[in-house]
Amino acid sequence: MNIEMRHLRYFIAVAEAGNLSRAAQKLFIAQPPLSVQIRQLEAALGTPLFVRHPKGVHLTEAGEALLPEARALVDRVGGLRAWIAGATPTRRLSLGFVPSAGSTVLPQLLAALRADDPGLQFELREMISSEQIDALASGQIDLGIARADTRHPRIATVARILDPFCVAVAAAHRTPRGGAADLREYAEADFVAFTRHRGPAYFDQAIHLCAQAGFSPRIRYEASTVHGVLDLVGAGLGVALVPASCVLLAAPRVRLRPLAMTQKSAVLTLLRRKPGSGIPWLIGEDGLQRIVDMFENLRERTAARLDAPGNIGTTQRTATPRRRTAQTL
Repeated sequence: MNIEMRHLRYFIAVAEAGNLSRAAQKLFIAQPPLSVQIRQLEAALGTPLFVRHPKGVHLTEAGEALLPEARALVDRVGGLRAWIAGATPTRRLSLGFVPSAGSTVLPQLLAALRADDPGLQFELREMISSEQIDALASGQIDLGIARADTRHPRIATVARILDPFCVAVAAAHRTPRGGAADLREYAEADFVAFTRHRGPAYFDQAIHLCAQAGFSPRIRYEASTVHGVLDLVGAGLGVALVPASCVLLAAPRVRLRPLAMTQKSAVLTLLRRKPGSGIPWLIGEDGLQRIVDMFENLRERTAARLDAPGNIGTTQRTATPRRRTAQTL
């Protein structure tokens, strides 16, 4: 049988939903006809595209290879229809981001991308780092702002900066001036935490740092956004562990103290698929360099704000990485 565009659209919907019934709801069709269409596509290609399991489906190796190609074909057909109708084809970029970067990095990144291509449209998806890596590899997103390094063979790092955790305290809090903080100073303090289901890696890293300091934090309050965490800290309800880049947010009643301890995975990375995925890269060399420069500027501004007289303490110095130059990754 011939492969038609509907087969590809249905395949993409199931791959993104990870579940036939959810995909059927999104497509406004019943599940049995959707299952038939997927079986027809698998028969036409001569290979299974999904592995079924009790909670849904996973892509097979063949399915993962097909997904970026299917996306590209569907986008091209959509652009062709718009062109024939006399409209400008829409260029879309799907971007995943960790919740803690939604207020600090995401706005600047979108501005940098728009400067390179004013007509670019965005699809934004809040995702934890591990979900982003899987979504990048399978072609569900084009870029990811993650708090993790990766050695995945299909993924490249566009930009990377250190973004270690600091302790956030109320501005009125009595605390030593100057130098990095010993987290053990806060062993008896009430803590404000980022809601675990919104950012499990973020939450677990904070718990790990406290355990490394020899205590278990007494978490009294939780918030679902970084702004919410800082607001509760500013109200004097407790202290919190937050990424250093949070110093750039408008939180006048909060001060950040760098931690005098070694931290693993204290990074902020921008990830993309490597070339050869079958999807054309939407961002030119100028745009890629602008992104690299933006991350470097974020690092410099964070360090400067942590060192500012109005803040508590000074940054714990690490080797300053040389300015990166954009290249095809």
